[in-house]
Amino acid sequence: MKLLHIMASPRGEKSRTLTISNEFLTTLKLKYPNLTIEELDLFQVKLPEVYGNTVDAKYALMAGGILEEQSKASWEEISNYSNEFLSYDAFLISCPMWNFTIPYKLKHYIDVIMQAGILFNFTANGVEGLASNKKMYCITSRGNDYSENSPMHQFDFQEPYLRAIFGLAGIFDISFINSQPMDFTHGITLTNLSLAKEQAVSMAQHTVL
Repeated sequence: MKLLHIMASPRGEKSRTLTISNEFLTTLKLKYPNLTIEELDLFQVKLPEVYGNTVDAKYALMAGGILEEQSKASWEEISNYSNEFLSYDAFLISCPMWNFTIPYKLKHYIDVIMQAGILFNFTANGVEGLASNKKMYCITSRGNDYSENSPMHQFDFQEPYLRAIFGLAGIFDISFINSQPMDFTHGITLTNLSLAKEQAVSMAQHTVL
């Protein structure tokens, strides 16, 4: 059993999001000692660009064509990321909210991996996700309160987007811990951070892999 930890915070050890995720992973590892956990720090890797020959290759393959020689290398780099994603059984995304949504590095990664023919197919009956039966956990931190009863809820484009885009790939078993609000006062921040860590431990204890 393999889990990929996708880290979308540039703050390293100072990241509040990652401190919550560490509680989840530590507890999960105690429950499943044979679980392999691998990290992908999106601010420490150079993701391939999705343009030029890569885009040409994408549309050529979608049309059932053959790749031109100059497109093969760039497409292989893209498809390697997609296939690597598919090789995991479960995922943890650690993701602070930036401007009501996800950090640009996570959006870039999603644009790289979310390729027709690898993570999903277009069929006569609609989209068919090719990453079904996988589990995903998302741990986020938000400066404000975007919960359902908050007047800021309408500005939460983070959780709905992640559910929608990975639903395209067939991943619907997605659990969220949204630590919020985190930027009001120091006391409120510490209280909500502590609560989120407790939720992370509980989520790991109840996780079935």
